[in-house]
Amino acid sequence: MDFKHVKFSRDANADFINTLRKRVNEYFKENKISKFANTEMVVKTVCMLAIYFIPYALLMLNVFSSPWIMLALWFIMGIGMTGVGTSVMHDAVHGAYSKNKFVNKLIGQSIVLLGGYYYNWELQHNVLHHSYTNINEMDEDIHSDPIFRFSPDQEHKKHHKLQYLYCWPLYSLMTIQWSTTKDFNQLIRYNKKGLLKTINQSFSKLMSQLIILKTAYYAVFVILPIIVIDAPWFITTIGVVLMHLVCGFALAVIFQPAHVVPETQYFEKPTSGTVENNWAVHQILTTTNFAPKNRILNWFIGGLNYQIEHHLFPNICHVHYRKISKIVKKTANEFDLPYHSAKTFRRAVLNHGKMLYKLGKKDYYHTA
Repeated sequence: MDFKHVKFSRDANADFINTLRKRVNEYFKENKISKFANTEMVVKTVCMLAIYFIPYALLMLNVFSSPWIMLALWFIMGIGMTGVGTSVMHDAVHGAYSKNKFVNKLIGQSIVLLGGYYYNWELQHNVLHHSYTNINEMDEDIHSDPIFRFSPDQEHKKHHKLQYLYCWPLYSLMTIQWSTTKDFNQLIRYNKKGLLKTINQSFSKLMSQLIILKTAYYAVFVILPIIVIDAPWFITTIGVVLMHLVCGFALAVIFQPAHVVPETQYFEKPTSGTVENNWAVHQILTTTNFAPKNRILNWFIGGLNYQIEHHLFPNICHVHYRKISKIVKKTANEFDLPYHSAKTFRRAVLNHGKMLYKLGKKDYYHTA
């Protein structure tokens, strides 16, 4: 069944999202604030870009001669990559950074600093993940055949019994995969599925753009540093890999504990063409928050610890999630809907590991 023919029920608990949207809209109207970025968001953008580019500049200017300091700078760049991805690019691609579409697209292009590609992320994340969260064969965020089993509806392999152990080092390879093969494979696959038509783009145009961007990325962040930095080529190469390992791991442990945990529900691809729940209810059932009181974590990861709010209101800038979370939780309780939230980030990561352990068992079927 084609994804375009899968719809959500408009009747099941439809009053929930209507009531919630009204209350959230009233919050912004009463407080006379915009749903988009504010001064805090602009300052954060500058900070995240600085964490990425200042170490890069120090490396390229050969300010330090110690290989250990150089590797430390590459490590910091990995942290900066993470911040750019979660706190800058993510909002922009969702159209939540600015009311100006051009500004959103321009800032969204910062995904190239992570080795990624704007249009692939828009399709994988905005269209497939946010529309069909935790639906097997539709949500690409839980598709990792055959390495991982992220859903009880996926085929079980013998090695899955160890996935709760080997997941952590493999997660670190995320942006390395983005910067090498994944984007090309995704673009080809999305073209075959007809997804490029949904964003009014042609395959030839995007493939040409992708080749140019990948070439530029490797020229600026791999080849040029090897040539310019006064260090053996292998030190710089190790540094580049270290940067990606830090970012890949960080992104994985931020995104995965929001959906692949024991508290959330999983769904098979509907044979009838209609998902049993209203879209908003589906998001509540398949998503969980974590560490809501951790202000530092919330600041750095772009409010992604408020995943419920993000999935219900992806077009609202994340700097507002903490405040509207009270409205969301109150409304969910009124409609007798769950509002899952792990108290700490550590607990969220442990819950994810626990879920991978359960999914590693051949006879495990989720019944939450």
